[in-house]
Amino acid sequence: MYLGGDLLRKVKLGRQIWLNLVIFGFMGQVAWSMENVYFNTFLFNTIGGTTRDISRMVALSAATAVVTTFLIGTLSDKVNSRKLFIAPGYILWGATVAVFAFISRDNVGSLLGLSDEAAVVTATVGVVILMDCVMTFMGSTSNDAAFNAWVTDITVPENRGTAEGVLAVMPILSTLIVTVGFGAGVSTFGYPKCFLALGGAVAFSGVLGFFTIKDKPGGHRSDSNYFKDLIYGFRPSVIRENRRLYLALAAVCIFSTAVQMFLPYLFIYLQHYLGFDIANMNITPKAAVIAVGALLVFIAGAVGLGVMVDRFGKSRFALPSVAVFVIGLFAAAFVERLAVFGALAPVIVAGYGLLMIILNATVRDFTPEEKVGQFQGIRMIFFVLIPMVLGPYAGNSVIESFASKHAAGTFVNEFGEIVNVPVPEIFAAAAMAGIFIIVPLLLIRKDMKEAKS
Repeated sequence: MYLGGDLLRKVKLGRQIWLNLVIFGFMGQVAWSMENVYFNTFLFNTIGGTTRDISRMVALSAATAVVTTFLIGTLSDKVNSRKLFIAPGYILWGATVAVFAFISRDNVGSLLGLSDEAAVVTATVGVVILMDCVMTFMGSTSNDAAFNAWVTDITVPENRGTAEGVLAVMPILSTLIVTVGFGAGVSTFGYPKCFLALGGAVAFSGVLGFFTIKDKPGGHRSDSNYFKDLIYGFRPSVIRENRRLYLALAAVCIFSTAVQMFLPYLFIYLQHYLGFDIANMNITPKAAVIAVGALLVFIAGAVGLGVMVDRFGKSRFALPSVAVFVIGLFAAAFVERLAVFGALAPVIVAGYGLLMIILNATVRDFTPEEKVGQFQGIRMIFFVLIPMVLGPYAGNSVIESFASKHAAGTFVNEFGEIVNVPVPEIFAAAAMAGIFIIVPLLLIRKDMKEAKS
């Protein structure tokens, strides 16, 4: 699609907008990646939790995220400001991450006056889950509700692919950085110091937000009743009027559910099933250069794909992206060696990244401009609540069903307790779920063809 000079200037994003997209997109994903990866390993390896505890924590965190986003997203429409929630929200988000530095079996047992080991474990697992929900409240306030609404505010359909291309890099980049950096830090300094350092970094980005974030001029202040606005997106008439939006959300829901079937268990799988040991990795200068080069190629590729999506249209890339994602997951189910899994990872990441760009941009395109904040809660039901309740429980069911069939399917933790280890079948299950992404995508395509004719 050709953009003329006037239109091109109209849809270009300024330097300050790009700065904020990068800072808050990146720091938000670093915090979420740490939660997705190391809260799970922290609970599993250090506290003595199980995969069932992980699925429970993920589900409760998801519910917290959705309720928070409904309340704050709608409130941000009422006050006509996203900055009011982004800057202070990131500061408090960082503070809640830092609190995890002080959670341990000894501290919780001492604080609650418990001596029975089983009671201490149960209480400590409960404290971790509770604090994860508190942290999620702050993260969803600042990122899911306010920052995501701000991104929709300051972009238009002609530049959303490019913006989403940059934002799609953030989860992958942050996961890599958190995996290597946080993992090496945990091995060297322990969890407490790493939680403090990361919490400080997230809080600092919030301080920067007071000086860099600007709300969209004018905006759309909601003058209707706040409590009626909370249920706006559930009205049948609203669903009918925004059919394409809800179909796009359904596609996101299926995609995110497939991802959540393996993602919460991914690094436990890599560590305990495939033998990935970040503490003893031999990272030579040559390997480091290759890794940095590959990362730069990935970033350039993701941004380039976003530009192509804007230029040629989202529909051309949708179904091929689903195919790449599903094929990569199916292949992962048959991998028994870490090196082979590492070689296959770019295929899965490519499908995952493309789908994120296309689906996120499509949802923003179909979101009513004057109701952006109110729809963030609806968005979170499909992006987070349903996937993070169904996905981890489905993944855990697969683990419990197939762990006994593998020699490496169980693990004795540092407390002498036998627990199940995630097994390759979670990837096959995720792939089978991922196939159904095409159903709402085809319905959107059919709907748009009928509208044109």
